[in-house]
Order: sequence, then C-alpha cells, then structure tokens
Amino acid sequence: MKNEIKELQKMIDESNNIVFFGGAGVSTESGIKDFRSKDGLYNEKYSVPPETILSAGYFYANTEGFYKFYRDKLNCLDKEPNVTHKYLAKLEKKGKLKCVITQNIDGLHQKAGSKKVYELHGSIYRNYCIKCNKFYEPEYIFNSKGVPKCECGGIIKPDVVLYGEMLPNDLVLAQNAVMASDMMIVAGSSLTVYPASGLISFFRGKYLVIINRSTTDYDRIANLVINDSLGNVFSKLK
Repeated sequence: MKNEIKELQKMIDESNNIVFFGGAGVSTESGIKDFRSKDGLYNEKYSVPPETILSAGYFYANTEGFYKFYRDKLNCLDKEPNVTHKYLAKLEKKGKLKCVITQNIDGLHQKAGSKKVYELHGSIYRNYCIKCNKFYEPEYIFNSKGVPKCECGGIIKPDVVLYGEMLPNDLVLAQNAVMASDMMIVAGSSLTVYPASGLISFFRGKYLVIINRSTTDYDRIANLVINDSLGNVFSKLK
C-alpha cells in the first residue's frame, strides 16, 4: 500500500491536466449508501425494486411512491464532504485538477469547494416544475408531504437522471475533458453503469489510475490499481 501511494503521488506530481471520475463509493464515507454493494440500496428489500422506483416510467405513473422512496433514501442535505472531496478541491485549487466528473447527486464536491463539476446523473439541489419550469430548492422538496407541487399546480421533479432518461450535456463536456487530460483518476465506481463507465475509452493520456475496494473490468488497462477505501488513499496524499 505504501508503495502504491508513493507511485500515485509521483503520477499526480508529474501531471498538470488531471480529471477525476467518481462513483457512489466517493460518498459512502460521508454516510451515504451506495447502490450495488452488499449493503447498498439495490440489495435492500422493497415491494418494488429500487431500480424500478428510480425510473422515469415509475415517476410519472406513481409519483407519490417515487417521492416516498426519494425522501427516505436520497435526502443527503445533512451530509458533509469527506477527505476525498476535500483533497480534490485542494488539487483543483493548485491548478492540477481540471474537473470532477461524478455519478453522484449529493452535491458534496461543490460543498467541499470544487468549482468545475460535471454531474452525469444530475443533483438533488436542482428541482423544476415540469409544467412551468420554475426552480425549487431541495428543502422545499424534502420538507413537503406527498407530491410536491408548484404554485402553478404542476408537479415538481428533481433534476436527477432516472432510468430511461437521457444523460445531460455534461456527458459531452466530460468526454472532452477526459480526452484532453494527461491523467485520469477513477475512484469509488464498479464501472458497470454505461455510458458513464465508457468515459475511460476517451482517455488518451499518460496515467490511468483506478481506486476501488473491489476489482473492475478495466483494471487490466490501468497504469495503477489500488484496492482500498478512498479515505485510506486520499488522506495520505499531499
């Protein structure tokens, strides 16, 4: 582990255009459950599978059921950034990290101070009326009962990407950032969710690093693989 940290630090020191791509594992140390691990949301028992509840079809067919799950499981307004979020914000401030690409919707990268964040799956911090497009703060959604309604009478929808919906324009910006980078750090992701996981195929730089508790299908093409908790890794970097 010590040698791996040393090697990672050397790669960071040598690089000046770093992109970070993170999955749910980035936020688990802030107390937010991931989806696919044995303790993740997708392995909890519900009468309707979480993947179904988090689909566009279910949102429109059973909006009240969607919001019951959403308020219960995806409210992370009280969560705080962990060592990984803070390290990345510091690396950006140094001018080395050019952007964070995240699959998370919790807004913790921005809370830690990161400025350039591409949110591939949207954010709980943005909510819009599907009728008049008026913006609503997340507190309004999480503190309301039943289906949150706009003053115009329309249903308010979180700006999160549900199954069956298109990814936002951030995906193209993220692809361009990856192509221009000299180092890509992938962390806290099983790299099984496409098209986000396909971002690796756009990398043309020198160093590809994968940090994850378990192995991924992309480990064989990485310059460095570290199978450990993100907190253990990022707390040792300078």
